[in-house]
Amino acid sequence: MTPPTGPSGTTGPPDRQTLRLLEKHLRDDPLVAATSFEPSTHELRSLRAELDADRYPVSVVDTHLDVRWFVSGDFSFHYNETHDSGRWECRWDRHPNEHNARLHFHRPPDGNAVETLSLEDTHPLDLYSIVLGAVEERIDHLWEDSTESD
Repeated sequence: MTPPTGPSGTTGPPDRQTLRLLEKHLRDDPLVAATSFEPSTHELRSLRAELDADRYPVSVVDTHLDVRWFVSGDFSFHYNETHDSGRWECRWDRHPNEHNARLHFHRPPDGNAVETLSLEDTHPLDLYSIVLGAVEERIDHLWEDSTESD
């Protein structure tokens, strides 16, 4: 995953301190099975949180959250699900771009539709709460759909 860039500049280098802070919170979250830095803990550029498969219906094969945070305050939280029938994904972003406002949301199911995002605060822990809250809602929706189809 390459950092998003655009006509008004770049995101800058990764903010390792913020990525470590987010990893600490994700590691302790009951939704998260494991965390890892990519490419490594010594040269981290992004953070991956593998989500607990037991929280999802069996039709969901894999779920993870990829997080990037930059010294510029730009970020990306990319939520991915893999199903027997395909993928479902969305993304919360703040970065220079040509497609929308700097702060925006890529809507599911494929992340192609983009809308401006309005947030009062973009502190890393506030974003963490927003994203994990949305993931919890998604899990509830998946279970509702799975019981309706039984």
